[in-house]
Amino acid sequence: MGKTFKPVLIILVLFSLHISSSYGQSSCANYNFARNQVFRFCNDLPYLNSFLHWNYDQSAKTVKIAYRHTGVSSSRWVAWAINPTGRGMVGAQALVAFQKADGTMRAYTAPVSGYQTQLQEGDLSFPVSDLSATYARNEMIIFATLKLDNLSSTVNQVWQEGPVSGDSPAMHSTTGPNVQSTGNLNLLSGATGTTGGAIHGLLNAVSWGILLPIGAVFARYLKVFPSADPAWFYLHAICQSSAYIIGVAGWATGLRLGSQSPGVQYTSHRIIGIVLFCLGTLQVSALLLRPKKEHKHRFYWNIYHHCIGYSVIVLSIINIFKGFDILNPQEKWKTAYIGILIGLAIVATILEVYTWFVVVKRKKSSSPHKMQNGVNGTNGYNGYGARSQDRV
Repeated sequence: MGKTFKPVLIILVLFSLHISSSYGQSSCANYNFARNQVFRFCNDLPYLNSFLHWNYDQSAKTVKIAYRHTGVSSSRWVAWAINPTGRGMVGAQALVAFQKADGTMRAYTAPVSGYQTQLQEGDLSFPVSDLSATYARNEMIIFATLKLDNLSSTVNQVWQEGPVSGDSPAMHSTTGPNVQSTGNLNLLSGATGTTGGAIHGLLNAVSWGILLPIGAVFARYLKVFPSADPAWFYLHAICQSSAYIIGVAGWATGLRLGSQSPGVQYTSHRIIGIVLFCLGTLQVSALLLRPKKEHKHRFYWNIYHHCIGYSVIVLSIINIFKGFDILNPQEKWKTAYIGILIGLAIVATILEVYTWFVVVKRKKSSSPHKMQNGVNGTNGYNGYGARSQDRV
């Protein structure tokens, strides 16, 4: 097993670098609008070939948006909406656009009160200005400025498309992407509940926040059981390398979020993330480069490896809670993570007590043997001139 572990680990590390390069690309960030319009934030929405660009003025509580829908024919309508009362279609305050039979564009507002809506024109629950739409090269864009006085910076968004019949929107499909095109949006950070923000948070919580502490528990406590050697090392190595690889994917999605939101930077969160990436690389490298047990430098390597490992765990937990503050997910996710940490702490405490019990028991059982050696003239030393010790 030891002979096959190193090449597998190398392959996984190379694969993680491929993931980072793939996730580092963003199609919306490279888009250039006509008339030199510039938007500081953008998101690649996961369904219906859609993209959202915006500028948010927090003090004025206004957001200027450009909703793009690509690969759409002139016989289709598109819409983007904010739902102030919940998730999904009912209650959504929509911006609708389509091309009329005479070739002109129509853009208007439509509150959605039920599932059988025909997207009739009406006033929204918040003011809308500068509403317009364009259509060119199979791409429809809605422009608008929204005044969100009574809403927080995190909103529920919905986007949709469907056929046009007689210069009016007809019913859209009720299966597939058309019923999945919803999520939350943080106007300040650019994070969405359906794309990068959720993926970034999930990958980092699972890797740095859960797998890494579990790997440390394996390394710390399974050594007490003689039958677990060398299984404890492989379990520790698998958890650590898996945490690193998943963490790299999460780090890459974080880079993607940063490229989509150039106007927002969370300095401390980013610095800790970079430090974690560097220390994690050192830890994974240590699995390949660690000296053998009998090597004279093995003692110093253990000190280095343990210090780096525990530092990574502490920094990871701190950074995950910083991520919670940034993404502002539902409280249940933060509560669940705290519960996992408490569970791991309880397990570690129980195993720590048991470990010391085993060590003390071994010392007591070995005391008569040491006394006999002292009587025989060895003065408590082993055959190599050094005291034998029990270590935890």
